Amino acid sequence: MTNRGPVHVMAIADSDSYLKWAACLVDALPPDWSGELAVARTPIAPSPTQMRGALESTRASAALPPVLSATALRRAVRRTRPDVVVTACTGPVVDLLINDVLAGLTPRPVFVSGLPGVSVPATEKAWLYRAPVDLFIVHSHREAAEFRELGEQLGVTGEVGLATLPFLPHNPAPALPAPAAPREAPRNRVVFATQAKVPVEREEREAILRALADLAARRPDLEVVVKLRARAHEQQTHRERHHYETLWQNLVAAGEVPADAVTFADGSMREQLAHAVGFVTVSSTAALEAIAYDVPLLILSDFGVSAEMINLVFEDSGTLGTLEDLRTAEFRKPDPQWCAANYFHDAADNDWVPRLSALVARARTEGLPVRPPLLTSPKDVARRRRGRLRMEVPPGALRTIGRFRKRLKRVRRLLTPAKKPAAQPVHHDRAEQSST
Repeated sequence: MTNRGPVHVMAIADSDSYLKWAACLVDALPPDWSGELAVARTPIAPSPTQMRGALESTRASAALPPVLSATALRRAVRRTRPDVVVTACTGPVVDLLINDVLAGLTPRPVFVSGLPGVSVPATEKAWLYRAPVDLFIVHSHREAAEFRELGEQLGVTGEVGLATLPFLPHNPAPALPAPAAPREAPRNRVVFATQAKVPVEREEREAILRALADLAARRPDLEVVVKLRARAHEQQTHRERHHYETLWQNLVAAGEVPADAVTFADGSMREQLAHAVGFVTVSSTAALEAIAYDVPLLILSDFGVSAEMINLVFEDSGTLGTLEDLRTAEFRKPDPQWCAANYFHDAADNDWVPRLSALVARARTEGLPVRPPLLTSPKDVARRRRGRLRMEVPPGALRTIGRFRKRLKRVRRLLTPAKKPAAQPVHHDRAEQSST
């Protein structure tokens, strides 16, 4: 743990994207405050490689944070007694931590949560899981207005605070110089940033890969890079049904694309942007990093522009385009008015630190109010119980238990005798009845 400041913050993450968000948020704390990181041991906990990528260029990059079970997390919080606990986790894990794992702490820390990327439109689910938090951090004026309005409708009592996305520059006006590349490294890459959830269909993802291969064939002066959030064997925040690297290998095996047309890379997005002349995605918060560093970009609209595609926020940005635009390397610059309303507001507008300071002062004097959960059904209680088990049991043991349960079900089906069909009653017609 770092030397303790007047306010100490412990941030708990459960996946690669939330760890990146948490580390950058801790770096944005007032300079005299102190902070530390931990990772909750969940099925989507990041691998060491993912952790190093998430922590790159942060003050926490010197050492990987500990990965802790639910019991170990509670012990760590009780030992450290942080003033603030940032639950930088997916909604169900936030709900589990606050309402179960860290319930009943005395004194109670200020609970903070937030979303690590684009969160338009505001959703009930995001608020319901985070209802007991004292401060919910969002990253644009639009998000703040939507979540405040939705919170009032749901009866949530926590505050909404505005912060610049912590992995963007602290005053992220677009057209900042791109991160410096090594002197000998050319700026000749087109970077495609993947998104685990969208597009959903395999054919749609293959269409993107074919367009990238076409671009590589038309523009041999460009290096086409698919920037992965995780390798096929690694976990990430959201499950990816059709992994791009696996799909590419299948297309190569079928002779549809040249094997060397596209390069796959993991690690830091910042390093990729240092070499980029163009950026493309269907939906990714990395698009905001590209905008911040003045890298022209393209948000693919071929599969729709909607909340389901997680790209609705880009509707009036001036960056929407098609696969055909990608093939011809037609990238765009965003509309300045859109930037001001979405994620590129002046840093002076941020109010999350003053709100957090006031909550810490209140906790130390009069105490914090009880913020009851809104998810209280028997199903919710059972879900927390299952979540606690997944956090306590190592992932390898969980997989072994899962395989054993599947085998046990198969054995039971084999040993259970098939039910005989019920005998059907015999009906005789009247002619037969009269002849007997």
